[in-house]
This record gives sequence, C-alpha cells and structure tokens, in this order.
Amino acid sequence: MGVSGTGKTTIGKGLSKRLGIPFVEGDDYHPQANVDKMASGKPLNDADRAPWLAALGEVLAKAHESGRGCILACSALKQRYRDTLRQAAQAPVHFVWLHGERELLAKRLSERKGHYFKADLLDSQFEALEAPQQAIELDVVERPEQLIRQAAEKLEALQA
Repeated sequence: MGVSGTGKTTIGKGLSKRLGIPFVEGDDYHPQANVDKMASGKPLNDADRAPWLAALGEVLAKAHESGRGCILACSALKQRYRDTLRQAAQAPVHFVWLHGERELLAKRLSERKGHYFKADLLDSQFEALEAPQQAIELDVVERPEQLIRQAAEKLEALQA
C-alpha cells in the first residue's frame, strides 16, 4: 500500500515470486469511470473508490477461500479503506506500507510511461493518506531487491 510511485507493483511482483503467492494488480479493478477521471487529472474521492474497494475485497475473500492468499498492490490510503479490505477478506490481512519523499515519487511518476495516473495527482494522494497504525513500514529510497527481502522476512515472521 502507499501513494502512487512507491513501487507497489514492482515490490508486489517481487514478493509474489519470492513467497510463491499470486500477485494481483489493484489498478486492474478500477471501474473505467475512475480510470477516465484520473486520466483527466481529477483525483478520486471516497465515493469513486467504494466500488473499487468492494471489488478488491472480493479478490481477497476468494484468495483466502482458495487457501493460497495473494499479494495485492493497492493504495489503501485511508484507515477505513484498509478496514474495508480486512473485513471483506474474512482473514488476516497484512499491509506493507511503501512510503517516500514527495520529490522522489513525483520524479518516478514523471518518468512513467503509459499509465493514467500522472504526477499532478500525487498531492491529492498525500492529502488523503492516513498513516497506518499496523503495517510493515518500508522507505522506498532503498533498492527494490532490499525492499522485497525486508518485506518477505517481516511477513514470514508474522506467519511463524
């Protein structure tokens, strides 16, 4: 979880490979109206995010039912969003909070090609972000390989 540009997809895919748990890209579950809104430079609000969170909750519930779980990359910016996901999963959900300096993330977003989320929306995500109270916290100034290793070790310790 975290604002855009923190590397949720990169770290999620790496964790998936390392832990042998399926990866799910949360962005793939946004309704087209959300994608269009962000592509036009407008931030999402709680009402926009509600159907997206419901869809992600179903993904988590099905992953739990399958017995395999999943690594889900999504922003989960507010505590109530994380609570919604936990409740829908009906299973333990652990959050890895990827965070970093605004300047670094804006630079990453400006270099990203082919994605509907542009750097000018970053401030709206920082404004919406509520720092999680229960999460594995990682600063994205580190290299992806280090973040994947740290996250995997901490997640494995939670399962022990």
